[in-house]
Amino acid sequence: MGLYTAGGARITKAGFPATPVADRTMTVTADIYATRRFAEGDKKPEGSIRTIAFRAGALIKESEIAKLFPAPTITAVLPGTGPAAGGTVVTITGTNLDGTTAVTFGGTAGTVLTVLSDTAVKVTTPAKAAGAVDVVLTDDAGSVTKVGGFTYS
Repeated sequence: MGLYTAGGARITKAGFPATPVADRTMTVTADIYATRRFAEGDKKPEGSIRTIAFRAGALIKESEIAKLFPAPTITAVLPGTGPAAGGTVVTITGTNLDGTTAVTFGGTAGTVLTVLSDTAVKVTTPAKAAGAVDVVLTDDAGSVTKVGGFTYS
């Protein structure tokens, strides 16, 4: 699920437009929209629909905001091997990936990061010495590690 401003800009967890109040309830300062895929029976079977999730002025607990940004998971890194020179375009699949901001391979940032969907991102591997390295994906909710997720040959 993605959250967006009325103008269509994606909202990050850190940029959620709300202000804190004394009882740890937040006041939403701008309308927030959510997207969902069209249901099977909908007339438009492809794409997504945008609906209002929170109106400006609504009160929401800070813990409820945190639930809107679930932690990512990594199911697979494909291909799982590539040359030490780098340059391999890999697809990482998992869940809650639409907020991905960075991917590292053994501590070195990948390049040309493209978020394909909530379940897939593409990134190009950097050069590294031969051997298995951890793949770390970072998003609004934190980081997730696929231990030994990519092997340089």
